[in-house]
Amino acid sequence: MEIRPIAHLECDFPTKFGLPRQSGLNSDLTGRIVFNPEFRNPDAVRGLKEFSHIWLIWAFSVPEREGWQATVRPPRLGGNVRVGVFATRSPFRPNPLGLTVAKLLEVVTEGANAPYLVIAGADMMNGTEIFDIKPYIPYADAHPEATGSFAEEMRGYRLRAEVPEEMLKVFREPQQRALLSALELDPRPAYQNDPNRAYGFLFAGYDVRFTVRDGVLRVFEIVKAENKR
Repeated sequence: MEIRPIAHLECDFPTKFGLPRQSGLNSDLTGRIVFNPEFRNPDAVRGLKEFSHIWLIWAFSVPEREGWQATVRPPRLGGNVRVGVFATRSPFRPNPLGLTVAKLLEVVTEGANAPYLVIAGADMMNGTEIFDIKPYIPYADAHPEATGSFAEEMRGYRLRAEVPEEMLKVFREPQQRALLSALELDPRPAYQNDPNRAYGFLFAGYDVRFTVRDGVLRVFEIVKAENKR
């Protein structure tokens, strides 16, 4: 079977570092799904605006690998415990496909690149190729009684993020909320907890640098990405 991308995502995260680890965790993070010219047809999205959420099937950007491994080491288990690849959402899979549920904010049918979709809460980086879009159906897709194994252990985990107000002003207000949420979710790998180490990620054209100590994340520098040292 041959599949091909139908669209790609445009958002403020050009790399995976800083992205939420699961969809829906950062509801302030918005983006656009732009269809490839072949699929840029308003008839293809007719009726979609009646749904509040959508499923996205997309491709992980991972290095080429020979073969696959039956077990992986999830970051949330400290990177030291191996579990079956099908018991994780690791990108290192037989087929590097991701599955995301995103909130559908708007179906834009006029203007450049229309139709396109405006979404929130995705866990995908800028340029991610999308292979399919399906409506989220609450009565069939939602299972409140479901259990989440080791993924539940960090469900409510958040850091306190401190960002100087002057630094935040380089972003628009919606971007400020998305950035603060991304920082509170702790973008560091679970096995890295050095209070003297500086971390950083790219967001909306800027390099955001921070440290973490005693549960508090402090941003000490936000500079244009092209001036990154």
